[in-house]
Amino acid sequence: MKTLLKNKLTKIAFGLAAVIQLIPGQVDAQESPKEEDFFKIMRVTAPEGTLLEVGGLTVLPNGDLGVATRRGDVFIVENPTSPKPFFRKFASGLHEVLGLVYEDGAFYLAQRGELTKLVDTDQDGKADLYETVYAWPLSAHYHEYSFGPKVGPDGSFFVSANVAFGDQEWWRGESRVPMRGWIMKINRDGSMEPYATGMRSPAGLGMLGDQLVYTENQGDYMGSGGLWFIDKGDFTGHPAGLAWTSRPDSPLKLTAEEFNQVVDPQKIPNGRGGFLKPENVIDAPYITNAQAKEKLPDLKLPAVWLPHGIQGISNAEPVLIPEGHFGPFEGQVLIGDQGQSKIMRVILEEVNGQMQGASIDFRSGFQSGILRMAWAPDKSLFIGETNRGWGSAGEANEGLQRLVWNHNIPFEMRTVKAQPDGFLIEFTKPVDKASAENLTSYAVESFTYKYHPVYGSPPVDSKNLRILGVEVAADGMSARIAVEGLRPYYVHKISLNGVRAVEGSFSLVHPDAYYTLNSIPSGAKMVIKAPPPAPKPEKEVAAKPAPAKPAAEKALASAVPTDAEIKTILAKNTCSACHQKDKKLIGPAYADVAKRRYSDERIVELIYNPEPQNWPEYATEMPPMAQVSKEDAMKIAKWINSLR
Repeated sequence: MKTLLKNKLTKIAFGLAAVIQLIPGQVDAQESPKEEDFFKIMRVTAPEGTLLEVGGLTVLPNGDLGVATRRGDVFIVENPTSPKPFFRKFASGLHEVLGLVYEDGAFYLAQRGELTKLVDTDQDGKADLYETVYAWPLSAHYHEYSFGPKVGPDGSFFVSANVAFGDQEWWRGESRVPMRGWIMKINRDGSMEPYATGMRSPAGLGMLGDQLVYTENQGDYMGSGGLWFIDKGDFTGHPAGLAWTSRPDSPLKLTAEEFNQVVDPQKIPNGRGGFLKPENVIDAPYITNAQAKEKLPDLKLPAVWLPHGIQGISNAEPVLIPEGHFGPFEGQVLIGDQGQSKIMRVILEEVNGQMQGASIDFRSGFQSGILRMAWAPDKSLFIGETNRGWGSAGEANEGLQRLVWNHNIPFEMRTVKAQPDGFLIEFTKPVDKASAENLTSYAVESFTYKYHPVYGSPPVDSKNLRILGVEVAADGMSARIAVEGLRPYYVHKISLNGVRAVEGSFSLVHPDAYYTLNSIPSGAKMVIKAPPPAPKPEKEVAAKPAPAKPAAEKALASAVPTDAEIKTILAKNTCSACHQKDKKLIGPAYADVAKRRYSDERIVELIYNPEPQNWPEYATEMPPMAQVSKEDAMKIAKWINSLR
């Protein structure tokens, strides 16, 4: 009896397996490895009661880890990759430390208003010399953070300074005192040179080899986050720092008046002695960064846009992946994000003298907002985290973690390179040629952003571009796609949802890349093989009018969207940047919104005209989401109310 039952169960199991294999995508969706199968997040355990709101990380020559915190402490962590690291407090009493460098027995760090040098002169394990290298003014506004330093190729230090915000115009960035909204070059003799301006919230100061770079956050005059390459005299887009270009030592002479003639500041009186807050108007004329650059040659465009809500909301420090680290990705750039608590991977190339490239998700799931990263001697990556006052994904408000590669190679796009008529995509593992040669395996969409004083920008002027052809390398390690209608200065979203690996028929761990195409390279274009002509019908049949939708179809159209549909809608409209289904993020969880028992119509109204006073416990106010279509807004509302 037992044998008979076992045989019947075996037959049923084989039958179910056969059925599952006939359903397209089911096996791939269930079995394809995820990012956590290759890169493990490990915790660096701190002493009980220690709050590691990490503002700076640096690895010492002996392998110890220096950790600076926003609460004003500096720790030296001995054996930081071991199960029981030892934390030793080296300094305290500092003010909002947001960067850290170790050099020749001394720490250098940026406080709110100065670059400070710390030295342990008596060798007792604690700093006893706190020396000001250079100090800059403060207006005492809460948002006047300072970041750095980074050491330049000539040994000088680079420090960046946040703008403040207005009293009446609380949304508009201001440079109330000199060097706010600037990157400063501080020489070893304590002198300072204004280096570049146009920064709003430049938390991601970094060095890629000898090149100074920084990442910016979405905000006023910043349509989305991105990565900029910085040279002396550059202007990266935010006008607050132009208040100081009349200084004799300014390398930039562009004035705020000249800027405002090109980009409307939208200072509209409110009738009460103040001004109206600029808001996004869907059908209003707008200018893009690239269009503004035609009239403002000093304007530096980002090498790579990091689409807001998709690849972060508060981009932080970029770090270069050294040779021999993280396998096929060495030489590329990792950029952390504070708001979404994740890391993106950026592939850069220079085309016609312009830097550009692609950004791809890399690893999410960290416990708090990522601000700083540093490489350990064992080739793992230390991650410093904080979210006080800023909000982030993850269950903790601070933390120190480590990202460790297990030396298994994921199936990923290794590189994406621009071609005269499309893109060349190199893979980390061979692709299945049948899937890679199928044009339907690929999709490309291009879009850009508005350049205006409104807080951020929705993607605008979006177009789906036709895939004309594909050539797959004989070894299956690359595919070149020809795309109709490439657009310079647009972001091109390249999706490879249908491409599969030879091994296991796995899908890509991350099937989407966002390529910022600042310049289209010259060269030979792909020879497109014309498809065979479609057979002509034997007899033309007059087209019949489409029948009216039955009641069941109409009911389906008004039904709650599926999980897959709502995920697409929320991502497209950047809602998932600040909200999750069951977890508090920058804003409340959708399940908590559902508990308020708003009607569908009321939720739609609040999407377009939020009432931040309804959620006083959240520091970041929700902006009006004018770009969300009425259809999408109603689907979002119905889905939220289904969570009750």
